[in-house]
Amino acid sequence: MRVLYITCNTMDRQKFAFGRTNFILLLIGMAVVIIGFLLMSGSGTSETQFNPDIFSVRRIKVAPLVCLAGFVFMIYAVICKPKDTTEQEKTEK
Repeated sequence: MRVLYITCNTMDRQKFAFGRTNFILLLIGMAVVIIGFLLMSGSGTSETQFNPDIFSVRRIKVAPLVCLAGFVFMIYAVICKPKDTTEQEKTEK
């Protein structure tokens, strides 16, 4: 039974297209995108009252650039080639 577990464990690692580093980079990119969307949020205008804050620099320029940087970082995380399993085992030991 132990041999079967070891074989299945190594086969599962070979099936993944991404390594651990790729998943960490994807999570960081997703966090940056979420921060960008939070920077865009805020109160809006109504029909009776105009709120000039909807045209602030934070909402119009900074937040979209933060989101764009997050999406570019996520693309890099997908494109980045994962390490070989033999190299990962050597670094884990």
